[in-house]
Amino acid sequence: MKKINLYSISLGIAAILFVIIIGMIFMGHIDSSGVLFLLFFSALAFGFSGYKSLKSLVFTTMIFAGVAAALFFPERFTYIGDFKLTILIIPLIQIIMFGMGTQMGIKDFASVFKTPRGVVIGVAAQLLIMPLVGFTLAKTSNFPPEIAAGIVLIGCSPSGVASNVMAYLANANLALSITITSIATLLAPFLTPLLMKLLAGEFVEINVLDMMWSITQMIIIPIGAGLLFNRLFKTKWLDKAMPVVSMLAIGIIITIITAAGRDSLLEIGGILMLLVLIHNLFGYTLGYWFARLFKMPEQDARTIALEVGMQNGGLASGIANSLGKIATMGLAPAVFGPLMNITGSILASYWHKRPTEVKKGTVLEN
Repeated sequence: MKKINLYSISLGIAAILFVIIIGMIFMGHIDSSGVLFLLFFSALAFGFSGYKSLKSLVFTTMIFAGVAAALFFPERFTYIGDFKLTILIIPLIQIIMFGMGTQMGIKDFASVFKTPRGVVIGVAAQLLIMPLVGFTLAKTSNFPPEIAAGIVLIGCSPSGVASNVMAYLANANLALSITITSIATLLAPFLTPLLMKLLAGEFVEINVLDMMWSITQMIIIPIGAGLLFNRLFKTKWLDKAMPVVSMLAIGIIITIITAAGRDSLLEIGGILMLLVLIHNLFGYTLGYWFARLFKMPEQDARTIALEVGMQNGGLASGIANSLGKIATMGLAPAVFGPLMNITGSILASYWHKRPTEVKKGTVLEN
């Protein structure tokens, strides 16, 4: 009972801090409210952690805390002495991909050959919907070319681990979700550069071969190392640790990108957030109905909706960093990450309360 009270008190403190922050904004003192924002998000995250229905929002809330810290104190997240923190982005992506590799095995791909229909439809939806919606939004945004290219980049990236978590919470087809994520991720070194050349070539110069090698270093090599490690050393502690490490790495990446692109983000942040939200919501909606068009069962349609709508913002950030455009092209992925976790949590919670009947013979049953 005492623990529940502590969580409730924490949410009460968060509410009070929120009112104070709103008051400071109206009085024109937002520049002095950085510490209050950090305390607000920290209290909110702790409060959420005490309630089963809100636990899925803890990670997103902490991401917002990191974003707030980067916006108010950018100098602390750009350099440590002479060391530029953006250098950490690609190694952090590689750690995340290594973690994904340790969770994968031959069984994850065997089902593709047994019942490939759901995987083909899911991957096809991802490759068609998000890149085209991203291109359309970029063309109509009137943003500077490199920032517009970032919107296309997030659309051309594969789904990430977050979509698997949301599929589980939504009573969707988790096995199908993991397989689509794995296949899309392994195809990314080849397809993402080609899609970027086709759709973002008018915004920025894209060297397809260089991008292929860059993504291979971020994906294929660390995933291969993870697969090998999983094959040689099956360790339960690593299975438990890697999801936490991956979430921490994603948080650090988003914080560093936000600090690096702070000035541009403050200038166009509201419009960029709106366009990224539209991109995300169109992904869910079109992904779901694309699956239903091919008469996929409800459980699989939910899975494909989440796989299409939730992209790997961390990988997109790494690609932007490898191109030397983290402060511009990296902004859309940095905004997309926290937003998709909020919308994904809401959608997963909505679907969780509406369980589906799993029919025998459906693609990749759990």
